[in-house]
Amino acid sequence: MRLLPRASAVAVLLVTACDASAAEPPGAEWAYKPFKRPAVPSEVRNPKVEIRNVIDNFLLAKLSENKLTFAPEADRRTLIRRVCFDLIGLPPTPEQVEAFVTDKAPDAYEKLVENLFASPQYGERQALFWLDLVRFAETDGFKADDVRPLAWRYRDYVIKSFNADKPFDRFVKEQLAGDELYPNDPDAIVATGFLRHYPDEYNAVNLEQRRYEVITDITDTTSATFLALTSGCARCHDHKYDPITQKDYFRLQAFFAGYWPTESPLVPPTERAAYDKKRAEWETKTAAIRAAIVKIEEPYHKKAGAKQRSRFPEEYASLLDIPVEKRTPLERQLAVMIEKQVYTRGDISKSLKPAEKEQLDSLKAELAELSKEKPTEPARAMAMTDLATPPVTKLFKRGNWQKPGEDLAPGFFSVIDDRDANAQPLRSSSGRRAALANWVAAKDNPLTARVIVNRLWQQRFGFGIVRTSSDFGTTGDRPTHPELLNWLARELTAKDWSLKHIHRLMVTSAAYRQGTRGATEGLKTDLENKLLWQFPRRRLDGEAIRDAMLAVSGQLNPKAGGPSVFPELPPELQKSVGAKWVVSGDIAERNRRSVYVFVKRNLRYPMFTLFDAPDRTETCSRRFATTTAPQALTMLNDGIVIGFGKALADRVTKDVGTDREKFVGRAFVVAIGRPATSEERIAMHGFLTRHKGTAAEAAADLCHALLNLNEFLYVD
Repeated sequence: MRLLPRASAVAVLLVTACDASAAEPPGAEWAYKPFKRPAVPSEVRNPKVEIRNVIDNFLLAKLSENKLTFAPEADRRTLIRRVCFDLIGLPPTPEQVEAFVTDKAPDAYEKLVENLFASPQYGERQALFWLDLVRFAETDGFKADDVRPLAWRYRDYVIKSFNADKPFDRFVKEQLAGDELYPNDPDAIVATGFLRHYPDEYNAVNLEQRRYEVITDITDTTSATFLALTSGCARCHDHKYDPITQKDYFRLQAFFAGYWPTESPLVPPTERAAYDKKRAEWETKTAAIRAAIVKIEEPYHKKAGAKQRSRFPEEYASLLDIPVEKRTPLERQLAVMIEKQVYTRGDISKSLKPAEKEQLDSLKAELAELSKEKPTEPARAMAMTDLATPPVTKLFKRGNWQKPGEDLAPGFFSVIDDRDANAQPLRSSSGRRAALANWVAAKDNPLTARVIVNRLWQQRFGFGIVRTSSDFGTTGDRPTHPELLNWLARELTAKDWSLKHIHRLMVTSAAYRQGTRGATEGLKTDLENKLLWQFPRRRLDGEAIRDAMLAVSGQLNPKAGGPSVFPELPPELQKSVGAKWVVSGDIAERNRRSVYVFVKRNLRYPMFTLFDAPDRTETCSRRFATTTAPQALTMLNDGIVIGFGKALADRVTKDVGTDREKFVGRAFVVAIGRPATSEERIAMHGFLTRHKGTAAEAAADLCHALLNLNEFLYVD
């Protein structure tokens, strides 16, 4: 949250000429108010601009008020590179560029857009923004940073959902309450992984504090992701700026009070009965053998578990002695936290007596033989469900879990809907999250649709209509075009919550197609380009830079989905981290898209970190784009980047041979999508001639230089 004094915030709003503060008073709580589809400005006349859809009407109306207009349309090479990076996160191939440049059909651009929407790589690109928001990671964080081996299924779910253009309201409901609302849909079970991405210090001994930190993280992330509200500011006291009370905060937290993490089997209902029957038959047949194994092993495991148990205060450790059915809901949640540590089965082979070891080996061999009859274990997902009766939620004074106050029922933000939730139990769950999901995804919720269309706008134009895209509160930025924001939000709900429909409107607008150099008058009137009088130039993020280098060097493996991969690290880093990052043995696997790179909280992939990727510990709504010396030094000196330059040279040589004229021409087209100018050709020929190394080394250095061009790292 921006802790800007109210007077300063008002002053900023009043002196910013192009701000939309005139549309709403500076202190108005605009985001909490219901909205209707506004009328489209009809008196927009500009002979120099072809209005392509409603977005242009709204933007040009505001530009006209400031005596500005759009920049001239970008040339086709610029346009195809822009839309390809935006929609699929990859540069167009030389063949795609030439086909688009020479296509004289009036709908050539629209056909290109539809082809990109149909590409499986569309979801791979769009997922990245969502994974930042939900702080997706495959490890716990904190010192131990243990691996979450099933987390990748959530990432694949997000990619699949974007590719299928799953209605956004369904997408929301599945993540908040897929197990309650759609229990027979495996995808919906995987979707509840959204509620499992919290950092977790699993070996902490203060279990009540750990539980509180978990549900606090879930509450804050849910509020920021779907509603763009900084509700966490109300955990200790009523929000200083927004109409969110401390009671509101803990009513929201009550929806998650019964949280119950699980590794759920992904078995379709039609197959579940058959699997359960075969499993029961196998367990009956092997019961005696398994019991004999337990009889030998259990004393040793019990001894090891006793040591782990002693780490916990007796008030917590004693929970293990209470039968499960007699534990309170809170005791059940706390006990399962201990069980992971106390009941983990380690290697006891060195502790066994010779006779015990011989007997155990014999039993395990017999069990292994019978295991051939065991039904194949179903795939599992890191998921979330609820206790049927959640623990009571209390309002903690000053946010301190050791100072409980009044009991609270789950309820909504009072400024929008001052009701307690009517949660009805669903199967073995409380039904609370289903009530929350239905409220968040309702068409008349004043925030949800506005928030997601604003996020899409940010992806396409660099900044949202509300620039603080996860803070729609009083201290967040005002919308520059509030009517356009409302129109897009209502258009989304009217078109079955289709995100592709909104994306299509944006990328086919004249506003999106304009060039990056508008009239100089814009610099005087709107220095920050809030009115979009030119298209904002943007640097690629680390994932897109790596993917682009893989693509142009001909090494990109398009394989989709599955467990994450571990590409090589710089040698000095690999030496220091050792077993914490075991490089994938298959080169093809290492060269998969960056969205499939393993996300380790305590060891982010260096290329991504260097170019401003978040650590996925907290929700991230917009990445900063910094310019630092290490970025340039890495692109120039890193062995991995140099390797991409060599691979690009090999590809170009394979395409056109070693003729310098052809080599230079092809290298430019492959790397940056355009022919070299005559001046560039002369410079490159001179470089190849003066180079002191072999012809292959000279070619590799030239290609490495191309990867360092701003034209490669930025999109106009």
